[in-house]
Amino acid sequence: MLWPMLAIALGFLGVAVLGVLAVRVFVQVRRLSGQVADASRRITEASGDLERAASDLARMGRATLP
Repeated sequence: MLWPMLAIALGFLGVAVLGVLAVRVFVQVRRLSGQVADASRRITEASGDLERAASDLARMGRATLP
């Protein structure tokens, strides 16, 4: 009777450890997805700034042509 109870206890502890690790992974994935979203937003803003600067530069170049 001791061995089956020990096996059940170890199985429960194994599942509990896996549950804790799954929660930690979930939290880290949420944090990473937030950072990826922030980086994506910043890249989008930078590409918009670059596009505006390029169009301004193209207008200035056309204005200097004879």
